[in-house]
Amino acid sequence: MNLTPAARQTLLRAGGFIVGLVVLLVVLNAWTHGDFLRPFNVSNVLKQIAVYAVLAVGQTFVIITAGIDLSVGSLIALTGVLMAGVMVGEPIAAVGLLVAIGVGVGAGGVAGAVNGLPVVRFNLPPFITTLAMMLMARGLAFMYSGGRPIEIDNAAFNAIGGGTLFPGLGHLIGLPGIPAPVLVMLAVVIAGHFVLTRTRFGRYVYAIGGNEEAARLSGINVAGVKMGVYIISGALAGLASLLLAGRLSTGIPQSGSGYELQSIAAVVVGGTSLMGGRGSIVGTFVGALLIGVLNNLMNLLNVQSYAQEVVLGAVILIAVLLDELRKRYFASR
Repeated sequence: MNLTPAARQTLLRAGGFIVGLVVLLVVLNAWTHGDFLRPFNVSNVLKQIAVYAVLAVGQTFVIITAGIDLSVGSLIALTGVLMAGVMVGEPIAAVGLLVAIGVGVGAGGVAGAVNGLPVVRFNLPPFITTLAMMLMARGLAFMYSGGRPIEIDNAAFNAIGGGTLFPGLGHLIGLPGIPAPVLVMLAVVIAGHFVLTRTRFGRYVYAIGGNEEAARLSGINVAGVKMGVYIISGALAGLASLLLAGRLSTGIPQSGSGYELQSIAAVVVGGTSLMGGRGSIVGTFVGALLIGVLNNLMNLLNVQSYAQEVVLGAVILIAVLLDELRKRYFASR
């Protein structure tokens, strides 16, 4: 079967991710005498990466267009306190949940539109516009909450972030149920993969990242697509905030600090090029999983938190270097 260079790169990259992940899991499981792959620990790792993975899906759309979104961490804080605030005094849990989801995802989407407008209208660098939103969103979160956490007394909302579903299926694998954040994360990953690979919008995202001027000359609405990816990223930040605030049962204006770096790390480790035009949601999910596994291992080994940041930075650098070496290899063939 004859494959194009791009298809060969995609298959090679996907195969490398899978083989690397399997080898890493086998080694870690042997190192921990079988404890690492126990259902409880696997469930714990997946719960830990759920927020990062949801953020990273939106970040993938942006980075494939050769952009970046630095505001997602602060948007978690802003949408978290907004959702907590609108549920205060609401006696009906289901109503409070629906209103909170609408406010959180909607506010995130609006912030994403604000991020995208200067990029598409005035051709400003995404780094600058999203950096500005990062500062504004964090400040607005503190202004709205008065700098204090807002407790969430809504069982339905908190269950999404910290509850479990399908207890029967959970008991089959030794768990009380399937964690709700994991199910939300998987749904977002599947939906993001479908949009990026099976829709016209997804094809346009790749086209713009590969060559924006060629995409414009071919009739693609470049401004509309780029606005769309920033709105997706902002809306998913609101959804990720729901998972975090629900797990903590609190909207906290300090939450989400550094999450933008975690999401970018997952995207880069997952093989998406910072230059745009190449990447996948599946790769991003594997990247988030690899980072989650490394963080879990370092926690088990009692590695200090600041040392973990050094490791994460080294992983990002290595991933970018490998991506550059891979591009040079295929360019020379």
